[in-house]
Amino acid sequence: MKLGLHFVVDPMGWLCVSAVFGVWLYNSFFVPELVLLPHYREGHIPWVIVICYYAASALCFAALFRASTADPGHLPTNPHIPHSEREHWELCNKCNLMRPKRTHHCSRCGHCVRRMDHHCPWINNCVGEDNHWLFLQLCFYTQVLSGFTLVLDFCQYYYFQPLTHLDQEKFTTRHELALLRASALMGVVMFGGMSALFHSQLVGILSDTTTIEMMTPFSNESHGPRRSWQWALAEVCGTHWKTLWFVPFRSRRGLRAGGSYGDHV
Repeated sequence: MKLGLHFVVDPMGWLCVSAVFGVWLYNSFFVPELVLLPHYREGHIPWVIVICYYAASALCFAALFRASTADPGHLPTNPHIPHSEREHWELCNKCNLMRPKRTHHCSRCGHCVRRMDHHCPWINNCVGEDNHWLFLQLCFYTQVLSGFTLVLDFCQYYYFQPLTHLDQEKFTTRHELALLRASALMGVVMFGGMSALFHSQLVGILSDTTTIEMMTPFSNESHGPRRSWQWALAEVCGTHWKTLWFVPFRSRRGLRAGGSYGDHV
């Protein structure tokens, strides 16, 4: 499947995505400029740490871009309904289209989304069947990058040896304390928030329950037999190859049986 781009026209969503991108850009520029590269040049840290930091930063950005621009699972205008599955489809009272069960209508996007989990303003997109795996990657790599940032900020204060070659006229040197404090604050907020979100997403995936279903009162409907954690994550990520669960540069194909789950990003 080709990788398509999907954009939601929502100025508030664009503002939220810009804020997230600004946090990523701040920690991907100032932390290497203040801590990573100067200490690497003086031999205080190995080159492997530098490569790992930039790899985490690149994967975090890739997951953000893909989660924001991937089709979450919008239903086509005239969906093909297999005869054997017609009893599992229902009419949406907002867009007057037939949809499979566990599909919800997003008022922000104006479409029905298959297995919609929630609408996330921070990626300006719905989280649904076709991009849930990308949202999970975004949560994971944001934790890795923010945790990496916190460790480097801590080492700058308490572990690394003082730098011998400093240009006091440089802006980053004169404002090092303020910049690192801002970086540490963002790291704490992002790591704590994303850890809680990542945990709630994993709980929902392993229990086969979306965020919308968790918030719906008296929603105790069973969606099939209990699955192993490997199968639950493989179904969300679209592959049984566990290494590919961490790769945002690929397409996804659903593992469920049935024609209604065939088109994926």
